[in-house]
Parts: sequence; structure tokens; C-alpha cells
Amino acid sequence: MAEKKLNKKELEEFRKIILNKREQTLKDISESKDRAEEMMNTDSTNAIYSSHMADAGSDQQEREKAYYWLSRENSFLQYLNRALTLIDEGTFGICNTCGEKIDKERLMEVPHTTKCYECKNTVS
Repeated sequence: MAEKKLNKKELEEFRKIILNKREQTLKDISESKDRAEEMMNTDSTNAIYSSHMADAGSDQQEREKAYYWLSRENSFLQYLNRALTLIDEGTFGICNTCGEKIDKERLMEVPHTTKCYECKNTVS
């Protein structure tokens, strides 16, 4: 009978992977914030010189994109934090739907997943 849980060594390996991804995500968030702030500061200066509607639209689109990425990175950070909580609880790597152990390959690609490949792709 196959084990339904990851062992302590496996959990610690995934903790390291997730902490590394979390560190990179925090850097990305910081860079995105800096980029968004820079856009806000330069846009007020450029508004005086740029009166073309297309330029203003492009500027607005770039600001929206910067805030979209910031929101996306913040969501990813929350998923990673939740994965760390699951490791602490000892339930990391167990499918929420079927209760089976999630393949390591899937966890390596998506360490914050809570469903195995079969359950993720099953339409309810």
C-alpha cells in the first residue's frame, strides 16, 4: 500500500523550494511596485508635454498592466504562504478531492497545488 503523505525529508525539500519561490516573488513584487510608482511620477510630468490621446491611452495601459502584475504576484505569494501552512500541518501534497498523494512532478511544477492531476482535470 502506497503512503498517503510525504515524509519529513520530502516536506523539507518542498519547504526549501517554496521559500525560494517566495523570496523571488517578494523581489518581483518590490520591482513591480517601484515600476508602478515610477510610472505614476513620470506620467504627471509627461502629461504636460503629451497631449495626444494615443499616448495617454498607451500610458494608461502600461499602468494597468503594472498593477495587474502586482496583483498577480501578490496572489501567487498568498498561494505560496498557504503551501507553507500545509507543510506545517502535514497535509501538503495530499489532494483535497480524492485524498491521494499528489505526484512529485506536479508539486515541483506547481508547489501550491491542492489537487492531483486527475482531479484537476476532471470536470465536475
